[in-house]
Amino acid sequence: MDVNIPLVISIAIAVALLAFFFYFVPLGLWITAIFSGARVGLGTLIGMRLRKVNPNDIVRPYISAIKADLDLRVGQMEAHYLAGGNVGRVVQALISADRANIELPWQRATAIDLAGRDVLEAVQVSVNPKVIQTPRVSAVAKDGIQLVAVARVTVRANIDRLVGGAGEETIIARVGEGTVSSIGSAASHKEVLENPDQISRYVLERGLDQGTAYEILSIDIADVDVGRNIGAELQTDQAEADKKIAQAKAEERRAMAMAVEQEMRAKVVEAEAEVPLALADAFRSGRLGVMDFYRMENVQADTRMRESIAGDEK
Repeated sequence: MDVNIPLVISIAIAVALLAFFFYFVPLGLWITAIFSGARVGLGTLIGMRLRKVNPNDIVRPYISAIKADLDLRVGQMEAHYLAGGNVGRVVQALISADRANIELPWQRATAIDLAGRDVLEAVQVSVNPKVIQTPRVSAVAKDGIQLVAVARVTVRANIDRLVGGAGEETIIARVGEGTVSSIGSAASHKEVLENPDQISRYVLERGLDQGTAYEILSIDIADVDVGRNIGAELQTDQAEADKKIAQAKAEERRAMAMAVEQEMRAKVVEAEAEVPLALADAFRSGRLGVMDFYRMENVQADTRMRESIAGDEK
């Protein structure tokens, strides 16, 4: 079977040209936009391709905006896309805000998106507040009893402060700090157990949502548990420390007494060592005779014998 090579090449070139044409001229998307009431020219779509912008990521959110009666332009949406933003997410947030009667201009929405925050989630949290649960916070009342509290903070997103405002971590840290201060200022742990809402009032009065991306609606104490008796433990530790100090001082005094005793014994030994020298000097000088020395030895031997006999009788 003979193959017409020129014809095959021509068909391949024609298919490639058609694929190239339909890539740069998305007729299907253009027709969809026209029937949806979104006027987007073919030249605009071709320009998006040349600028390496996916037309689907612009046109489909634009159609949603037109259906929701939002006044948006393709140019500003494409500019946000080129800046690295999520056009679809921003348009969904604008539609949600419009339905909830929340004022959210395009400029603010894109700024929130480019700042790395989820603008749609922010609108949802603004409409439907969420609850943030703090970790277990330990604090000690003035009577030395430790209390462990858990708080639930209901917050609503503040659209005006989303750019540059602190996040959930700051809210949790501030509520924890306020809880510690409230428990620490209580005269007794029983006061806190009887009225845990005093922690909520104390924390709310401090305006902890200042400078954050949220507005605190309420703070509820979910749980308060009694921990250790820190005051008693501290007193026990202090008593143990005082005991060790007293023992150390007593050991020091005992060591000094032993040193004095050893010193006195050394002096006795030194004095006993001088006795033979003194006897020898007395013999040489004639102050002591041999008979006198023997009598002295006999007296000492007799004394030792008497002391030995007396010791056995006891």
